[in-house]
Amino acid sequence: MNLLPIFLVGLMGSVHCIGMCGGIIGALSSAAPPLAPAVATQALAMAAARGRAAHRIIPLHVAGSAQVQAFGQDLVRVLGYNLGRLSSYALAGALAGGIAAGLLRGADVLGWLAPAQTVAYVITNLVLILLGLYLTQWWSGLSRMEQWGSGLWSRLRPHAARLVPVDTPVKALLLGSLWGWLPCGMVYSALLTALMAGSAVQGALTMLAFGAGTLPMLLVAGMSGARLRQLAARPWVRRSAGVIVLAFGLLGLLRAAEIGGLGIARGWIDVFCVSPVHGG
Repeated sequence: MNLLPIFLVGLMGSVHCIGMCGGIIGALSSAAPPLAPAVATQALAMAAARGRAAHRIIPLHVAGSAQVQAFGQDLVRVLGYNLGRLSSYALAGALAGGIAAGLLRGADVLGWLAPAQTVAYVITNLVLILLGLYLTQWWSGLSRMEQWGSGLWSRLRPHAARLVPVDTPVKALLLGSLWGWLPCGMVYSALLTALMAGSAVQGALTMLAFGAGTLPMLLVAGMSGARLRQLAARPWVRRSAGVIVLAFGLLGLLRAAEIGGLGIARGWIDVFCVSPVHGG
C-alpha cells in the first residue's frame, strides 16, 4: 500500500488533533511535578553565600539551566505520550489488517478476490472523502463513529488516571499507549483504511504512517500549546486541510475508475492515491 497519502492525511488531519489532543498534552505536561527544585535551591544558596554581586549573576544562570532542563524533560514526556499513542495505532492497525487478510483469503477461495479488492479500494477512498468533509466541517457524521469506542475508553480511563502525575518517561509512554484508544472519528476513519490494507503488517504500517503524519503538530502543540491551537481553530485552516484530504479521496476514485477498466490514465495520480489492497 502506498503510505504517502496516508501520512499526508495524518498531517492535514492534525489540525483536528491539535484541538482535541493538543490541550491534553499541554495540561498533562504542565501538571507534572517540578523537575529539579533541589538543584535550583542549592545554587541560589551558594549565590547568596558569595555575596551581593554573585547573587545578581548566578541565579540568572541557574534559571536558564533550569529552563533548559525543564524543556528537555517536557520534550521527553511529550515524546513518550506520542510514541505510546503510535504503538496503540500500530496494534489496532495490525488487528484490522489481520481481519482483512482473512476475509481476502476467503474471497480468493470463492474466486471473488479481484472484485473484493476493487470494492475495498473504493471504500477506502470514500472514507477519505468523508474525512475531508468532516475536517472542513461540512459534514459531522464521523463524530458519531466516536460512540464505537466509548465503551472501551470507559474501561481504560481509570487506568489512565492512575498514571497521573506523569513524573517518569515510563508513565508517559504508558499513558500515551492508553491515549491511543481515545474515541476519535478521524482515527477510526484511518483504521477503516487499515482494514482495507490486506494484511496485519500493512495494517500496522498504515496506522503508523497516519500517526507519523499527526506527530509534528502534536509535538509542537505539546511544547508550545496555545498559539498553535488558536491557529488550527481558524476555519480557513481546517477547511484548507479538509479540501486536501477530500482531493486525495477523489483522486483515488479516479484511480479506481482506471482499475475498473474505464481507461483513465494512472501516471502521477498513483503518487497521491492509496494503492489497491492485496491479500497476504
